[in-house]
Amino acid sequence: MSKTWSIYKRELRVYFSSPIAYTVIGIFLVIAGYFFYSSLAYYVLISYQAMRNPFVEGLNLMDMVLTPLFGNVSVVMMLMLPLLTMRLLAEEKKSGTYELLFTYPVRDIEVLLGKYLAALTVFSLMIGLTGLYQFILWALGVSEPGATLAGYLGLFLMGAAFLALGLFISSLTENQIVAATVSFGGLLLFWVAGWSAATVNPPYNQVFEYLALIKHLANFAKGVVDTADVAYYLCFTFLFLFLTRRSLESKRWRG
Repeated sequence: MSKTWSIYKRELRVYFSSPIAYTVIGIFLVIAGYFFYSSLAYYVLISYQAMRNPFVEGLNLMDMVLTPLFGNVSVVMMLMLPLLTMRLLAEEKKSGTYELLFTYPVRDIEVLLGKYLAALTVFSLMIGLTGLYQFILWALGVSEPGATLAGYLGLFLMGAAFLALGLFISSLTENQIVAATVSFGGLLLFWVAGWSAATVNPPYNQVFEYLALIKHLANFAKGVVDTADVAYYLCFTFLFLFLTRRSLESKRWRG
């Protein structure tokens, strides 16, 4: 565990001693903030109109602000998180320090967990800073804490899955741009997998629907925690962490 902790601290130091973390977090917050402002401004506008028009019904903070916000933030995550994972192992290969990892008395799983948890910490900071939006809603007297926590749980699980896939891709190449591009492409394929369900015969259409990343966020974004959705993201995460470990072990077999 001490070796994992050492690698974890080293990776966090690299993130925050370079522009990587600041740039990714900054861009993420600007885009997410724009989406929040747009949704909230529209909700306020419709609320004022409803005060003058008794026939306007169905105003709901969850449907008009939080659900669209979580959906939009998940898209931004798909674009930004590959930038966090692209360097984790690809940079080690490029600089030649990758081979040194296998000369130290450290296990593959310790390298894997140290790097993954560092990326997960930066990601957690990213979505944690968006908690300011909830304080704004609370100040306006329109917060829904239970539904909000469910939505953030969904975002966290989805982000953990994104990082696992990105780490796996980073273990396959020494080019960071390639790692980021392929990671984004892989996430996009899982994102749009459900679109093929309508063109595939049963029972295969259900497989495509189940593989779609965005489908499992829908319930969280509505304030509902379904164990099936939690299990999907956990299985997705563990699968790609397992593949990453096998990728690291293959280096030992070859070398």
